[in-house]
Amino acid sequence: MSSSSNTNHSSPPIDKKALFFGLLAVFLCGVGFTIISPVVPFLIQPYVHNAADQATMVTLLMAIYAACVFLAAPAIGALSDRFGRRPLLLLCLLGSAIGYAVFGIGGALWVLFVGRIIEGITGGSIGMLFAYFADITPREQRTRYFGWVGAMAGVGTILGPVIGGLLAHYGYAVPMFAGAAVTLLTFLLGLVIMPETLKSEQRLKKITAARLNPFIQLGSVLSVKPLQRLFITAFLLWLPNGSFQSILPQFTIDGFGWQPTAIGVMFSIIGVQDILSQALLMPVLLKKLTDSKIAMLGMIAEMVAYLLIALSAIFAYYPLLIAGLFVFGFGDSIFGPSFNGMLSKSVDDHEQGRIQGGSQSIQALARIGGPVVGGQLYVWLGHAAPAFMGVILIGIAIVFLYVRLPIGFKKISWR
Repeated sequence: MSSSSNTNHSSPPIDKKALFFGLLAVFLCGVGFTIISPVVPFLIQPYVHNAADQATMVTLLMAIYAACVFLAAPAIGALSDRFGRRPLLLLCLLGSAIGYAVFGIGGALWVLFVGRIIEGITGGSIGMLFAYFADITPREQRTRYFGWVGAMAGVGTILGPVIGGLLAHYGYAVPMFAGAAVTLLTFLLGLVIMPETLKSEQRLKKITAARLNPFIQLGSVLSVKPLQRLFITAFLLWLPNGSFQSILPQFTIDGFGWQPTAIGVMFSIIGVQDILSQALLMPVLLKKLTDSKIAMLGMIAEMVAYLLIALSAIFAYYPLLIAGLFVFGFGDSIFGPSFNGMLSKSVDDHEQGRIQGGSQSIQALARIGGPVVGGQLYVWLGHAAPAFMGVILIGIAIVFLYVRLPIGFKKISWR
């Protein structure tokens, strides 16, 4: 854009304390969320009779979590626009800690589902953190700072699965309790050092029942053309992503006989890619490409990754899976910041919580359908089927993005 926009010094300086806590919270949330990844299939194993039932239950647990996020996230986002980020983020963190603990206690399959429901209802922490960063960063720098968020999440994603895999040696429930402890630590840190980032004059004056209804909010978000086109593209990406992440541990168990430690290391590959991409590639890409072109590059990488993963199942050759994970991690790490940058720049400051809540709802819809559809394809058509679904859907999304996405985004103010 013109240099005059870069010389505008009207933006206030970034609150270093707020930035520190935000990045730390993203890191700890990344650890807490991924520390459980290597052990979920093993926790379900005592309650099912065969591998097909186990795969189905793993994907249903992911779907029920996403369903709860879909129902609750818009209300959490709207409430944060009215009452501030701090109380809602703290509530989300506390709920996640309780959900992890209930899942770890287990004792019956229904208890595992209760744990995921609790965690899902208060699962708005990621949406809150993106709204939080939108509050404290200048509009023109948000994609860069969202890249920092991706990098910190990447560090947590590296450490979480490895720690979870190692802790599984002391019992499959131990990583769940560790996840609860890490999330509770984030909550306690927030109580002490987290500032409120949404100024009183930027808050909504009142909140209507419609803003708490996920279906009404989803309809209003999708009715706005720039957001409609962007969200449909992202949905086509998130659908196989939800399938992939839910079935991946079971995929490695069935295909290669891996145990929790190896599964944990596998998940950490995606985190390594987050760090490398944000530290080395994103600064270069941001100088040379627009947000929409960076997003397209990420989608192409994910499409190639799914093809490699499908081939690893067909040929029973795990190095193809490892290669696919590296490529997927690259694509996912650059798509996220560019998408959130475009999304954040498209709305006014007082709508950040709501639009991030709407984004999380659409992502949750994909993570409801993705695990269910992917799980059934996995059982009925073979282990490569969910990955081939990813190749097809992202191919469609790339065409849709290239043909339909507008070059610029205008701010949109909801009335």
